[in-house]
Amino acid sequence: MTVFCTTERMMLRRFTADDGDELAALHGDAEVMRFLGDGKPVPADVVKRETLPSLLADYDRIGGLGVFAAEAGGEFLGWFELQPDGPESLDDVELGYRLHRRFWGTGLATEGARALVRLGFTELGVRRVYATTMAVNHASRRVLEKAGLRHIRTFHEDWPDPIPGSEHGEVEYELLREDWRA
Repeated sequence: MTVFCTTERMMLRRFTADDGDELAALHGDAEVMRFLGDGKPVPADVVKRETLPSLLADYDRIGGLGVFAAEAGGEFLGWFELQPDGPESLDDVELGYRLHRRFWGTGLATEGARALVRLGFTELGVRRVYATTMAVNHASRRVLEKAGLRHIRTFHEDWPDPIPGSEHGEVEYELLREDWRA
């Protein structure tokens, strides 16, 4: 097991090929997925055949960054992401997270987000951390604000099959290293 980061209450580690069922359960929850992609759960076979192998391949492709399984006491909580668009932009990384519903409202999203921001700026040479979400995803926006990111723009995507709330647009948040305070 390769640990990426630890916080007071959880460990973030690299996914393994054995995590297919846990990841499929998370991505298969309609409430977890309602603000993501097409707003629908992802079928388990797609998660196991496409999503998980892609996550595993990214660790080598983008310098050890990527999406990390979150655990506490051996229980799968969800995942956190600290990931550049590609190997040419390792100092400009996206922050993301997805937790099982039973862990919503517990502060774990904020705890993990803050830990990744700190790690990015203090150990990984990151220049900018950014995140996007739907404008109507108020809970996720609050996590980003608590992690120190600031709203920089609202924009509209042209979705082929828009989901409820997409008419309000997407928001982008960011935090630059020079603006970060430990």
